[in-house]
Amino acid sequence: MTRILTNHIATMTEMREPHKVLERSGGKPVAIMKNSKCVGYFVPAEATLQEEPRYATLDEVMQSIARRKSINQPVLDYLKDK
Repeated sequence: MTRILTNHIATMTEMREPHKVLERSGGKPVAIMKNSKCVGYFVPAEATLQEEPRYATLDEVMQSIARRKSINQPVLDYLKDK
C-alpha cells in the first residue's frame, strides 16, 4: 500500500481541468491517482518555498547543542562502550 503525502487527491480525468483541482485544494499539493495508485503530485506555486531559507548562526547552533546535551549524553555514553 502506497502512502499518500497529502490530504488532497485528484484523478487523471480531473487533471483535464487543473484550475479546478487547484481551487479545490486551496493551494495545497494534490496527489494524482491512476487506477487507485499514486502516480505523482501536483504542487501549486503557493505551496513552494517563495523565499531563500535562513541559515542558523553559529550562536544558534551552539545554543541548540547546549539544550540537547542532557538528552544526547546518555546515548553518547552508551555508544562509547560499543
